[in-house]
Amino acid sequence: MYLDRSEEIDEKTAKVDEILQYNNGSGIIIAMDSNSRSTGWYDNKTNARGKTLEEYLISRDLHVMNEESERTTFQSRRGRSNIDLTIVNNQLLKKLNDWEISEDESYSDHNIIKFKIGNGTNHETQHNYNGIR
Repeated sequence: MYLDRSEEIDEKTAKVDEILQYNNGSGIIIAMDSNSRSTGWYDNKTNARGKTLEEYLISRDLHVMNEESERTTFQSRRGRSNIDLTIVNNQLLKKLNDWEISEDESYSDHNIIKFKIGNGTNHETQHNYNGIR
């Protein structure tokens, strides 16, 4: 999900509300280019958009799975930040593991994020998103 910097966050979070409304108790993962910054997802500062998004996620029992890293999810000539988020609901909170920012080349100003989904069995599945954002 892409949250355009020029749009209010509330416009896009309405889409997340729609997804949550139709969820029948299943696990939900949202990969989000939030264009917002927060120390809650290991950025070095929190901006107004980040604070708004933090409050929204808390109000919906959604969890940011980003982990602290020397690498950032986004880097360009203008700077580096952690604006890309991996968000889950309660059903996947303990099943999404080994979240990391890959060192592999992404051919983008956004870095590749890797994680595993599973419950500790041998049936864990690794998901690498290499598509167009």
